[in-house]
Amino acid sequence: MGKQENSYFTQALSRFARDVASDGAIRHLADLGYTAKQIQKNLDYPTDLEHIGKVMWEHFLAKGILSYEKPDGNDYVEEVRYVKENGSYGRTTFRRVVERVERPQQEYILVDFGKRMYQNREGFQKQLEDLEEEDRDYVMGLPWDLKPVYHVLDERMKRIARNIEI
Repeated sequence: MGKQENSYFTQALSRFARDVASDGAIRHLADLGYTAKQIQKNLDYPTDLEHIGKVMWEHFLAKGILSYEKPDGNDYVEEVRYVKENGSYGRTTFRRVVERVERPQQEYILVDFGKRMYQNREGFQKQLEDLEEEDRDYVMGLPWDLKPVYHVLDERMKRIARNIEI
């Protein structure tokens, strides 16, 4: 195996190990409403906050909690899961199953946290001081894009919107 092939294999193995060790747990805990800091405390595998935020962001985009375009209520998401199967001679394999699931109709709020952080991080953090610690950690734990995104208007976002101008 060449140097480049070995490097590619090592990177792929590292990503797989990280996914098995922490990414699934990150997605699960994010679904339960945990912040990036809370998730980091609950993981057995050492994972940095930046990676946790990135996994949460991608998961929220996939689930429709976050969206770059205003959801019209007719959207669907593709949920991916893996099914364990035992083949001939006892060989275990995993088959990828993709299911289309309609998003429930929900209200969304347009937020521009990424732009605010980029323009004036200290000023934005000062605005967040009025929030409960958990809500502040939620906002600061996600890697917000510079462009505005739509976020499901859940109880957390209602609290955040009540306390800071969105």
